[in-house]
Amino acid sequence: MNNAPGPNIEGFHDPVTGTVSYVVYDRVGGQAAIIDPVLDYAANAGRTGSRSVQRLADCLAANKLTLAWILETHTHADHLSAAAWLRDRLGGLVGIGQHIGAVQQLFARRFNLGDSFPADGRQFDRLFADGDTFRIGELEAEVMFVPGHTPADVAYRIGDAVFVGDTLFMPDVGTARCDFPGGDAGTLFDSIQRLFALPPQTRLFMCHDYAPAGRTPSWTSTVAEQRAANVHIGGGTARDAFVALRQQRDATLDVPALMLPAIQVNIRAGALPEPEANGTRYLKIPLDPQ
Repeated sequence: MNNAPGPNIEGFHDPVTGTVSYVVYDRVGGQAAIIDPVLDYAANAGRTGSRSVQRLADCLAANKLTLAWILETHTHADHLSAAAWLRDRLGGLVGIGQHIGAVQQLFARRFNLGDSFPADGRQFDRLFADGDTFRIGELEAEVMFVPGHTPADVAYRIGDAVFVGDTLFMPDVGTARCDFPGGDAGTLFDSIQRLFALPPQTRLFMCHDYAPAGRTPSWTSTVAEQRAANVHIGGGTARDAFVALRQQRDATLDVPALMLPAIQVNIRAGALPEPEANGTRYLKIPLDPQ
């Protein structure tokens, strides 16, 4: 990374899904990236909404920003992405890690999407490889491949800030689950060690916070804090111990409430399925999946 100016960062917590979306920009009147935007979804009514993503759009307008990038850290299972909503209205390129095709292939089979669904990542504008760099105006961003939660996770390093997706949560919450298709606890351990090798003062920005024990939602920590205090992997936890802990914990976790609708939208870069002959869009719900 070079000595470009540090990023301005605004975090927006969605209390329904616990997701934190970010507006990252170089200067007022400059260029911005939005990371992990949320499209509201009422599962009981099958209705989408724009309350969450409109806050991001309002932040861009208030700071006179041009949207250069819409960045996904991975294919989310707990919320629908608002990437397509943003791209359609404000422009910008949608980026994700280059291994998204592996995730698309897994779930194209799960939802029986057939040959009409291309599972090669072409729905996204940019597929990032590990170590790729790109510009957000005066800012330089670097891509870090951090699989384990899924086989395609990436983190974005911008100045002294790293947007870690679901690799890590706040220290009192721990780390991401690894029991989704293509996930692996040992791989997640290795990815987190890569983050832990960054300078201790590096700021880490979480994609989620569930505010345990009634505390106020929070989504920023440092490498030093995570190394010392993360309840799953801090304090020098060994790889074998972490894998055992993660596997035992994952076996008790239920499927995320929005996983089935979210995956179908998110593997399409946030686009909703095409309308059918009657003009209505439909999502599939597999029954009694094996």
